[in-house]
Amino acid sequence: MAANPTRRLALLGGGFSTDDDGLLDDWTLGHARVSRPKVCFVPTASGDAPAYIERFLTAFEPRACEPSVLPLFQRELDDDALRAFLLSQDVVYVGGGNTANLLAVWRAHGVDRLLREAYDGGTLMCGISAGANCWGEGSHTDSFGPLTFLPDGLGLLAGSVCPHYDSEPGRRPSYRKAVGTGMLPAGWAVDDGVGALFEDGLLTDTVTRVPEAVLYRVEPGDGGEGSERALACRLLSGRT
Repeated sequence: MAANPTRRLALLGGGFSTDDDGLLDDWTLGHARVSRPKVCFVPTASGDAPAYIERFLTAFEPRACEPSVLPLFQRELDDDALRAFLLSQDVVYVGGGNTANLLAVWRAHGVDRLLREAYDGGTLMCGISAGANCWGEGSHTDSFGPLTFLPDGLGLLAGSVCPHYDSEPGRRPSYRKAVGTGMLPAGWAVDDGVGALFEDGLLTDTVTRVPEAVLYRVEPGDGGEGSERALACRLLSGRT
């Protein structure tokens, strides 16, 4: 009997939409299961913004991969074709935007179930901001305006996720409070510039494109405030 494929998931604090050096995207592609992966960009959280899609294609078409885009606001594939398309991908790259809207649209189209199936089959799941939030059991988000907790997600990664931990005012205290008071489970806080790889649910690689950025593990602490533990990240340099 064939061994079960390794399930891979990456939380990104950057990439083509925010960085010019391409380091995090190259690192991500390096963890795909084949040397020339099929990479599908899912821009649901931004409402399939055309400029976002164009930026992805501009960044990935020159790379050693086969880029594609999955639009859902003007859906083109029926259920069978959608399943076949997603299960054929080696990397699913989810863009930023509104986490709550993303989850609602995915569920309406059955994409949530298909992504879980693809993940279990060895497709690397990754994304930035809302595209990182969606993989956890819950997340820290501004989907409803002010920063708050969202006890909802696909649950491919145990615990919760907080993006932009070092760059957006209020993120750090708000997320720590949500974890400390039990509104969110313990989880991962991602500085901008960081990449964190999980294999079969275990953290196996942490990298950064900027020296000061790190990944944090945030867990309940005393006094209703989460305690954070910084995890060292390997500094990326040059194109991989």
